[in-house]
Amino acid sequence: MDIKINRRHGVSFFACDHPAWRGTAHGFSTRLGGVSPKPWDSLNLGANRGDDAANVRENFRRFCAAVGADANVLVKNHQVHSSLIRPVTRQDTLDDPAAPGTFEADGLVTDQTGVCLTIFSGDCIPILLYDPQRRCIAAAHAGWRGTAAGVAAHAVDAMVQRYGCDPRNILGSIGPGIGPCCFETHEDVPQGLREGLGEEADAFISPLPGGEKYQVDLKGANRRWLELRGLLPEHIALCPACTACDLDTFWSHRIQGQARGSMAAVIQLL
Repeated sequence: MDIKINRRHGVSFFACDHPAWRGTAHGFSTRLGGVSPKPWDSLNLGANRGDDAANVRENFRRFCAAVGADANVLVKNHQVHSSLIRPVTRQDTLDDPAAPGTFEADGLVTDQTGVCLTIFSGDCIPILLYDPQRRCIAAAHAGWRGTAAGVAAHAVDAMVQRYGCDPRNILGSIGPGIGPCCFETHEDVPQGLREGLGEEADAFISPLPGGEKYQVDLKGANRRWLELRGLLPEHIALCPACTACDLDTFWSHRIQGQARGSMAAVIQLL
């Protein structure tokens, strides 16, 4: 399975191209195709970035139209770099696409149509999950703390325990995020990954000369969490795009700090 860039109605986004995903509308946004002015130019989807709400509302309308989702049934969290997964229904949808999420969690899961799960990123790793047999979806936001805590694994657990999914049927899509090429850290990040993944973490940690800093592969670590929960390797798609390498296409918190917009990932059962 591959994740490829698409362009519809002037909006660029990434999505998994495999036919098995056609039971969903899903996509990972870029910064391209919206109406926001600098420094949020142009497809800012973050409600708390300082951008005008009217811009965020129009940007969600454009992004959701491009991926085939409904901007009027978004569900969002207030992301706190945790491993908490929130089950949701149609009653949790927001009245306004520009409204922020208030429930503290970093993942969403549902088996209902008419619900568009929405997560945000600006270097963190966005993860979408879909079980085409059970008709269940999940979305998770994985920064390094969420990756260390196994938020991707907790999303799979919620699908299995709450909705009866079989991990062998679940499809995973890991979207654009910071790559090991740009994610240089001190010891706290490798230590956090080792606390979560044990010796499995070492495959995603590369010491740099001098011994004080490391390159860390967050996408690879999240893929491993999914495999450890029973997803088949051939069912996991991983986008190689690094948000810190390509500022023409993405925003990067690590490079740009707070003066930026936010990308989003959405998934909705059709």
